[in-house]
Amino acid sequence: MRKVIATASMLFMCNLIVVAQKIEKEGPKGFDQERAAIAHGKIDTISYDSKTVGTTRKALVYTTPGFSKSKKYPVLYLLHGIGGDEKEWLKGGSPQIILDNLFAEGKIKPMIVVMPNGRAIKDDRATGNIMAPDKVQGFATFERDLLDDLIPFIEKTYPTLTDRENRAIAGLSMGGGQSLNFGLGNLDKFAWVGGFSSAPNTKMPEVLVPNPEETKKKLNLLWISCGDKDNLITYGKRLHDYLLENNVPHVYYLEPGGHDFKVWKNGLYMYSQFLFKPVDISSLNKYTILDNTSKGE
Repeated sequence: MRKVIATASMLFMCNLIVVAQKIEKEGPKGFDQERAAIAHGKIDTISYDSKTVGTTRKALVYTTPGFSKSKKYPVLYLLHGIGGDEKEWLKGGSPQIILDNLFAEGKIKPMIVVMPNGRAIKDDRATGNIMAPDKVQGFATFERDLLDDLIPFIEKTYPTLTDRENRAIAGLSMGGGQSLNFGLGNLDKFAWVGGFSSAPNTKMPEVLVPNPEETKKKLNLLWISCGDKDNLITYGKRLHDYLLENNVPHVYYLEPGGHDFKVWKNGLYMYSQFLFKPVDISSLNKYTILDNTSKGE
């Protein structure tokens, strides 16, 4: 009988270890390195007519390996920072490599990823004074360009699932602020929202989440991440504190680092694995690799 109990106890402990191992807290070494032996997705440049801006605008579109027009896919809109454009992620973050590797390991769902130019003005190049008022205003104007022009174009051109449950948004820095503003401000359009090192354009928590109960009901995942040495940490932290106070489930993910692609690549690696799947709300406060001393963590 003792042997049976001992064996059962050992099996129980093994199961606990297996469960614990499922909580992956950061990208492993090589997660952003190209692997020749796996299937690779495809990146295309698309052009769409923007009534909001009054011009033709460009975006990059990544499709996971095995993409077929006979299937329908969820979509992630991935936004850049104040000094970037639709190619910033491609140049600095190699999202196609990160996502190809995750897909090969069965860790992400098949999806379409759209990388637009979030500076919605006629001359949307990242040149001259990128902090000029008209250029900064273009990042706010992009909300209408995204909702009224780009999303309809993508859904007309690609085989997409068009309900909010299958539409996600995330971004870095200025794009992180856009993602929080646009995602939380349009819960009828997005069920998945992520901000990596979100910038000062991030609205106040009371504006982003005026009705915490509605946000709880509609949002599948809210991801807030930042490097611990980043001077912009304040903007994600204040939202995190407000969400804690109002018992809104979310991830507040801190990691060693500054305002750079080391942090943002890891943010994409972690965030993308949640998308378009059931979310275990009880596990969300475990997804950080720094000690989180905020009350309630």
